[in-house]
Amino acid sequence: MSAPLAIFARGLTKHYGENAVLNGIDIAIPKGTVFALLGPNGAGKTTTVRILTTLTKPDGGTAVIASADIADDPDGVRRRIGVTGQFSAVDELLTARENLLLMSDLLHLPRRAGKNRAQELLEQFDLLDAADRTSSTFSGGMLRRLDLAMTLMGNPEILFLDEPTTGLDPRSRRAMWDIIRMLVTQGTTVFLTTQYLEEADQLANQIAVLDNGRIVAAGTPSELKRLVPGGHIKLEFSSSSDLEAAAVSFSRAVRDEEALTLSVASDGGVASLRNVLDQLSDAGVEPDGISVHTPDLDDVFLTLTGHTAEKETTR
Repeated sequence: MSAPLAIFARGLTKHYGENAVLNGIDIAIPKGTVFALLGPNGAGKTTTVRILTTLTKPDGGTAVIASADIADDPDGVRRRIGVTGQFSAVDELLTARENLLLMSDLLHLPRRAGKNRAQELLEQFDLLDAADRTSSTFSGGMLRRLDLAMTLMGNPEILFLDEPTTGLDPRSRRAMWDIIRMLVTQGTTVFLTTQYLEEADQLANQIAVLDNGRIVAAGTPSELKRLVPGGHIKLEFSSSSDLEAAAVSFSRAVRDEEALTLSVASDGGVASLRNVLDQLSDAGVEPDGISVHTPDLDDVFLTLTGHTAEKETTR
């Protein structure tokens, strides 16, 4: 039995003048999972988020968010979601606590409930020691954590994160990943747009690649990697005789006499690995080591879109 869907969209289209930003995309996201929408700049990622969060009306298609239709019940959608955009919504003239309480007032939470929720989020996001400091003194990572905490004041069922780690250093990015994983374990559904392929690989249950307004591929990270040729199983041997005996069984394998390895083409799947092991067993050869190598999401992204993706920078 399939899991209930948190987000379902069919045939979404959006044009600006003669420019087709979205060309009929379909999305189905089970509850309590992370869905990553990948794509180069201008692919339509932010437009998709704006439509699903009721900030922009589509020209065609339908979408249901947590059982609320974006056209018939936009207020119902807004009550069920939280949105963190590419740019922080934090008021840097206020303290962290004041920002959270301001969000509480905007959500019309009871005063006591708002204070308790703010305290809970300050602790959860490791901001308690800085709670009463002006936010202008915060690092980029702290500002992003506070921004996300503000989004969570209303306990949304679904969280839209539009490139939430853009501009963060690798350490702060990984801290944000840990927070996202924690939220999912608590039942939150996360819709993530990102240019960082490692981010999608680390977090997403399902990935869709968007290019020129169309979804050109979708699946789990492993499924997408198997779309690109170049995967192989590397077999390591302790002697030239074992290498030679194995090579007889794999006529198209690439042999490295110096390293005593044999690289056998593979899609990285279990069936492929089992077949290689069976052939080795039939040949009476046992490798010293075995490793599976598949293309990474960089390869997938480049193959499907013709673009390279954003690389993580170090500081």
